[in-house]
Amino acid sequence: MTQIIFSDETPKGWIPPSIAAPFICIFIFAISMTPFDIGLEYLGLTDAMGSPLGPLGFCLMLASFVAVGLAVSGWVRWVEKRSLASVGLRGEQRLKKFLIGLAVGIAMMGAIVTAIALSGGYRVADLAPAFASPAALGWIALLLAGFAVQASVEEFVFRGWLFSTIMRRWNTTAAFILSSAAFTFLHFSPRTSLLMLAMTFIFAIFACAWVRRSNSIWGVMGWHVGWNWFGGTGFDVPITGLDTGLPALVMKMVPVGPAWLNGAGEGPEASVFTLALLTVAGLSLLLLPTHRGRDGIDPTISGQQA
Repeated sequence: MTQIIFSDETPKGWIPPSIAAPFICIFIFAISMTPFDIGLEYLGLTDAMGSPLGPLGFCLMLASFVAVGLAVSGWVRWVEKRSLASVGLRGEQRLKKFLIGLAVGIAMMGAIVTAIALSGGYRVADLAPAFASPAALGWIALLLAGFAVQASVEEFVFRGWLFSTIMRRWNTTAAFILSSAAFTFLHFSPRTSLLMLAMTFIFAIFACAWVRRSNSIWGVMGWHVGWNWFGGTGFDVPITGLDTGLPALVMKMVPVGPAWLNGAGEGPEASVFTLALLTVAGLSLLLLPTHRGRDGIDPTISGQQA
């Protein structure tokens, strides 16, 4: 049974088959980001693996995400011919939902790092060294804006457009699996550990469960921003294997012990604590009862026959 989420409006254009939608998503990412990747490499702002070097590399890299967001918006508007509300940019109190998600993302990242430290996976090397450098604080503030672009675009593309497109053409289960598989594929590199890949897929399932329950993408956009920003700036540890090159805002953590505990060079996201927390959070969003929201169809299911 096909289902819908976010909006029951009837698209006036072409909705791609469910099996084709992830490939279209990957293609749009490739053609949108490649020119910027080449430009950053030419300017010496990325390493041999394409990872950004320092905060300037991070900030300029985010221009490619703007291109992706515009490309997908164009696809929704001109190919599928439906509104942005139908891909999750809907609902009341949007800023409030975003800020609540931001706070939850920061809190969950802080909880992960604390759990790793208490388990002996991190030792504290310095307290709030970023406050000794006004320039570092400025870059940290810029990165908050930058991550707001990067993470919001990812949620718009994967949990907004791709998730809703697959659901319309197939069903909820297919939407969870295929959109999460595409997200995981685009975060894969030869140096990615199996634990990190598993975490990426579980995170995508968690994010899908969030938008299915809330019937919009505003909250999970904020969560993703807070998670990435605080992970990359709060403790001087890598975020998704990338180093911002900035001193820690809260405390500098140095990994000690096994990689499965602290994530080693991939950062706390590759820790078993992260995998466990996101698994529990995702299952809670999927299984706990909820109530109908004020601003739309049932946020638990949001499903009707197409």
